[in-house]
Amino acid sequence: MRDRTKVFMVRAGRDGEDEEYVLNHNLAMIGFREFPSLEGKKEYNEVYNLIQETNPDLKPRTIGNFAGQLGNFAIAMKEGDIVVLPRKLTSQVALGKVIGPYRYLKIDNEYRHTRAVKWIRPEIARTVFLQDLLYSFGSALTVCNISRNDAERRIEAVLNGKPDPGFLGETSNRLQGATFPIEEEESSSPNLADLAHDQIVSRIQSRFSGHALARLVEAVLKAEGWTTKFSPAGPDGGVDIFAGRGSLGLDQPRLCVQVKSQINPCDVTVYRTLQGSMQTFKAEQGLLVCWGGFNKAVQVESKQGYFSVRLWESRDLVEAIYRNYELLPAEIQAELPLKRVWMLVVDESDE
Repeated sequence: MRDRTKVFMVRAGRDGEDEEYVLNHNLAMIGFREFPSLEGKKEYNEVYNLIQETNPDLKPRTIGNFAGQLGNFAIAMKEGDIVVLPRKLTSQVALGKVIGPYRYLKIDNEYRHTRAVKWIRPEIARTVFLQDLLYSFGSALTVCNISRNDAERRIEAVLNGKPDPGFLGETSNRLQGATFPIEEEESSSPNLADLAHDQIVSRIQSRFSGHALARLVEAVLKAEGWTTKFSPAGPDGGVDIFAGRGSLGLDQPRLCVQVKSQINPCDVTVYRTLQGSMQTFKAEQGLLVCWGGFNKAVQVESKQGYFSVRLWESRDLVEAIYRNYELLPAEIQAELPLKRVWMLVVDESDE
């Protein structure tokens, strides 16, 4: 008998290829396509033996890794448990609750490992979570239980619309009804690029809050060759930055920029307001920067304006900073000290 809800992180493809499908169909769905149905399996050893029989050439450590992930997904995960989906297509995290048993379903002409999940909050900005939880979300595993630093209580608070309360230092009661062990491999270590990105996002959020974020966006635009005019703090008529080409900024294309530093996703009203400002100021292009990302309505409507308006969330702004870092003003580099690091990506052929 369990005394608390468990939390599982479940990914939707290496590059988020299953992300839209699972969110639209209230599912969690994982890869491991080479392994058959786990329906009827109730013990870790049953899953381990199935994997070993299906692919006898796998190393014992790899079999243990796969058995732990598949066992947690098909057996340990129970109805009412929380599922965390770190999204790849946006800088957001989806949270939901398990509402059904494991099923081996035929989807798009192939069978997939699935769980029924009600996605309650599918558009939470990563910036809502503190760094230690983001570290847990950075695991390269497809499925894992998240419990460190009182994660269950904190993630449930975010699921209920509250901010991450942080780790208070108390010792959590351990859950009854254990998850299955996972034999960790080097390939299962946290994604260092994602961890570095989250640290940079956290730094920007703390040092460039409010109107300062618009200043950072202006610096990036200048580095990319735009001539800009910055709107002072206060009512801005829907435009934080005017930008144009040429030494005076009078050459086309002309750009209207709106910057929102909020950590919650922007809604379609903000997008439409920018479009109205573009018409008012006769600008051919628009840039909407929302630190917390955008809800689904904005993402759908913005496709119609793809060739006139660009959307930047935190990830897009950080990538623009990477591209132009050496050209940013010294004071910004001092507030945001970055260093390029090259690492060798080791694959199986190198082992």
